[in-house]
Amino acid sequence: MPLFGNTFSPKKTPPRKSASLSNLHNLDRSTKEVELGLDYGTPTMNLAGQSLKFENGQWIAETGISEDVDRREAQRLRRRNQQLEEENNLLRLKVDILLDMLSETTAESHLMEKELEELKSISHRRK
Repeated sequence: MPLFGNTFSPKKTPPRKSASLSNLHNLDRSTKEVELGLDYGTPTMNLAGQSLKFENGQWIAETGISEDVDRREAQRLRRRNQQLEEENNLLRLKVDILLDMLSETTAESHLMEKELEELKSISHRRK
């Protein structure tokens, strides 16, 4: 039995204040959009001097540059990409051929070294 009373007696918490003093929760949606700026509009960005906007799930160039120029540039980039992919495939093939040639030459060299060692050992036995 404790001498001065209960050793654990937490203080009572004060009552909570009201959740919100603002009346914004009473406004309808359109008023909230106007008041709080919730109407963001379409997302836009600027890449390499070209302005793009996001509409219907796709990034579209804004009217500052004609679509014909964009199409031609896209075709040129696709052709260049195809050309680089073909060049890359050719270079990979060349590397594979060179590695095969190197492994074949290395194997032949090891065989020759082994034969040379055998011939040396035979010549030392005869002496």
